Parts: sequence; C-alpha cells; structure tokens
Amino acid sequence: MTQSTGLDLNLLVALDVLLEEQSVQGAAHRLHLSEPAMSRTLGRIRKVLGDPVLVRAGRRMVPTPHALAVRAEVSAVVERARALFAPGRDTDLRTVSRTFTILGHDAIAARQGAALFARAAREAPGISLRFLSESHVDAPFLRQGTADLEVGVIDSTAPEVHVETVYEERMLGVVRSGHPLLAGELTPERFAGAAGHLSVSRRGRQHGPIDTALAELGLGRRVVGSVGTYPASLFVLRETDLIGLITSYGRPLAHALGLVTFEIPLRLPVVSVGLAWHPRHDADPAHAWLRDCVRELMAEGPAGQDSSG
Repeated sequence: MTQSTGLDLNLLVALDVLLEEQSVQGAAHRLHLSEPAMSRTLGRIRKVLGDPVLVRAGRRMVPTPHALAVRAEVSAVVERARALFAPGRDTDLRTVSRTFTILGHDAIAARQGAALFARAAREAPGISLRFLSESHVDAPFLRQGTADLEVGVIDSTAPEVHVETVYEERMLGVVRSGHPLLAGELTPERFAGAAGHLSVSRRGRQHGPIDTALAELGLGRRVVGSVGTYPASLFVLRETDLIGLITSYGRPLAHALGLVTFEIPLRLPVVSVGLAWHPRHDADPAHAWLRDCVRELMAEGPAGQDSSG
C-alpha cells in the first residue's frame, strides 16, 4: 500500500475481521484488542475509505453497500498475504485463529456439525465455525466473501469458483411410522394419490423433479405446501399424514425422529453433492484443512447408511 492512502495491512486485516464479525466487540476479541482500541481502528478505516463501513441497525451493526462491494477483494488480499507469509504445509493449525463460514442447507449442519466441531477442537482449537443457511435468493456468497465454503447441491455459476463433487445423491420418501402408504405394494399411483405431499424448497417452490416424473406417467400429486428446510419438514411429517422427501444423506435425521423412509417408485435424476470455494483460498492451509474435514465427513455419510427404511 502507498503512504498516500494511509491504509496498511493491519487495517486491511482489521477491516476483514470487522466485516466478518459485523461487531466491534467480536472483532476486538478475534484480534486480541480492547473494544476502545478496536473502535479507534474502525475510525481510522472509516477515515481512509471515506465510508462508515458498519452502521447501527437496531442492536446490531450491518455493512454499508460500499463495504459489501469491497469485502471480497479485502478478503482476497488478506488471504494472499497470509499465504505469502505462512510456512505452507508446515503451518501448525493449533496456532491458527480464524472463523470459517459454511453455507449449506440445515441438514448439513444437523449431520456434520457435531463431528466437525469435535474435530476442530482436537486439531485446530483456534478455528470457529459458523453455519449459514441457504438463502431464498441467489447471490455470489463465495465471491463476496460472505461464505468461505459452500456445501451441498452447488448452484453457483461463477466461472472462477471451484466445484468438487463428493458423491451423487438420491431422494427418498419419508412418512410417519404407521402411515397407510407403508401397507402393501407401493406403486406410482399410490404414491401420487394416497395423501397430500409436503415440498421442501428454500425458494418456496411446490413442484420439482417428482412432478416431472409423475407427469411422464400421466399422474399428478397434491402438494399442500412447502417448508424451507428438510429438518423442519420432518417435524411436520411426524404429526401428519403428509408425504415428504429426504435425501439419503439426511435419512438418519428422519430415523432419529421415528419416521420411516422408503424408495420412491419413480425414475428420478441423481443429484451431485459436493463443495465449492473461491480460488483465493487455494493456498490457505487452514481452508485446505476445512475442505478435507468436510469432504471426509460427507464421504463417510452415504457409505455408512443401509438401504432399509
């Protein structure tokens, strides 16, 4: 940085943490500073950028449009600097202090959260993890730096984003124990017409591949509504006669609630599930550790499941 800007690397690091924490108190804790010192640093950043950066919104602080616009570039510069000065593969993860944000549907946190937190405590105790639920709108979360890693069915179309498929997923039906649909042979006709169906969609959609497959057979189902996440749908299904869907990866969540899963009598497309991240993280040892952890946990999931309902 040139002296004319007055913006040094320390301010960039502070700005990166402030935008990540969206809290002076949180940033101060991360950087091992007092809150007054962090407030003074924020003041310097505001003066240099000519922008408030963070503004009060009720009891929390939110980034300004300009801060959001520069967030990805700030994060990229800081990551490049870390990679430049880090001792590469010899980095001791136990000395790393970072917060990583993982973007994905709630079933990811429900299935992997406990194991991932436990592994971080053993191998990288200075790393904290933040699970961010999928939004009902599409946005370049990885490019913006809002998330460090996306997990699940990757919708990103940004050409620079790295996408890695871990396994192929299939959908299963799920109902409460004792549901009438479980008695007798399950045909497409019975599946379509036995009861109301519950859709799962972060965008509120009530139709999808199931309906396409049924239409090819001249059939249709009655979708009574939708919820945003699979875990939420399971609690609805437990108390009703509605028919729902769950991924094979999320099947243990259904079984834990006493629900029964079954093979859907339709030819449905498989879904690729994996990881996505921005290339600015490629050389970051801590991010590589995170990718390895999530990849291993995801790979263990489907292989360890039986095929019974």
